Amino acid sequence: MQKKKRASFGSTLGFILATSGAAVGLGNIQRFPYVTAEGGGAIFVFIYLCCIAIIGIPLMLVEFSLGRHAQKNPVCAIEKVSKVSIFKSIGFLGIFTAFFILTYYAVVGGWTLGFIVSIIFNVKTDIHTFAANPIYSIGYMCLFLAIVMLIVIKGIKRGIEKYSKILMPILVIIILLLIIRSLTLPGSLEGVKYYLKPDFSEINTRIFLLALGQAFFSLCIGEAVLVTYGSYASKSENMPRSGLFISLFDTLIAILSGFIIFPAIFSFKELPTQGVGLIFYVLPKIFEKMPFGNVFGVLFFILLAFAAITTGIALLEMPVAYLIDAKKFSRKKAVWIMGFLAFLIAIPSALSKGGNTFFTNIYFKLIGQRGFYDIMDFIWGNLAMALGGALLSIFVGWVWGARKAANELKIGCKRFEIFQNVWIGIVKFIAPIVIFIILLSLFI
Repeated sequence: MQKKKRASFGSTLGFILATSGAAVGLGNIQRFPYVTAEGGGAIFVFIYLCCIAIIGIPLMLVEFSLGRHAQKNPVCAIEKVSKVSIFKSIGFLGIFTAFFILTYYAVVGGWTLGFIVSIIFNVKTDIHTFAANPIYSIGYMCLFLAIVMLIVIKGIKRGIEKYSKILMPILVIIILLLIIRSLTLPGSLEGVKYYLKPDFSEINTRIFLLALGQAFFSLCIGEAVLVTYGSYASKSENMPRSGLFISLFDTLIAILSGFIIFPAIFSFKELPTQGVGLIFYVLPKIFEKMPFGNVFGVLFFILLAFAAITTGIALLEMPVAYLIDAKKFSRKKAVWIMGFLAFLIAIPSALSKGGNTFFTNIYFKLIGQRGFYDIMDFIWGNLAMALGGALLSIFVGWVWGARKAANELKIGCKRFEIFQNVWIGIVKFIAPIVIFIILLSLFI
């Protein structure tokens, strides 16, 4: 019986855009601005960029090297490298992390769709009222998951790669239009100064933790998403170059999103420190005061929806790829099963922003989080991602062997030999130590 050929990306551009789509999402456009505000503005941005360069890019290559070498999902990839069964748990951790992040990520993805509809039909609403309405929160969450499922069912070339080639350039165009509008608002330069002029006297441990955590969240490190996407890359793919382009594109989108948010916020004298609702709460008010505000509002939330969908695609592809590789499910069957499970598990998160008293007020004392959504985000978006990144780094560096991984990266990129010793040092020593320090600090 002829072995079925594994699906793959059709081109380098397709690989870069699809993987960029996985990384670019709400973490860049919705999460980055409010975390920047919590971190003190420009000083956070400076440390964040350092974290991307020193830790983020090397760990991206860790996942890419393992994925392309094995040409399998994270669990089967680790099993191919080592027959010691306990190591498979690292792959399962990545799959579970991606899946459970999808369950609450879909809630905010649904908000973006809901705000598009509200602005188009000129329905006045705010995020608190919207999120507390069970019909809106669950209904739009279901719609978001349905869109993601339909794209993933189409597979790699006809689905993920095709739609990423369309969505990612549109996303950049919309961002640039909104930046031009935001920077031309009166008083916007105060927001630029807050965003770009760091005060190094404000540096503290918490800012470092916020910056590194945002780098992980933004680049999808620790979910093993990049292992799966790396498994779809051809052997001729220049992985270090592609990884550099992806991280640069991802970081650029995050930085550009700040040029939309902060100039506009300072122009209209709003406070930047408003947490997760910064975009959903402040920007609709700002759009109301702007000429052609409805047009710019719709454009912005379409942008946010595009970003959310591309990341949702990657998160769903993780468990789907495992069921296809390990359990021999058809793509359609795997998508329907995992999509339905994601919908069921997402319901408590959808109801935890005022829609249901129990899920809104549930408190997890050990981690100090209240509300089902925030508990899920802390466990899977912080603890599990950090732990997954450390364990993958240790596995590739010490079990598979950092030099074997480096040899994989040199396929298609002979120049990587110049940097391989530095990369090996980061993978084997610096990255795991830094990550475990972060994990310990969460409970101190």
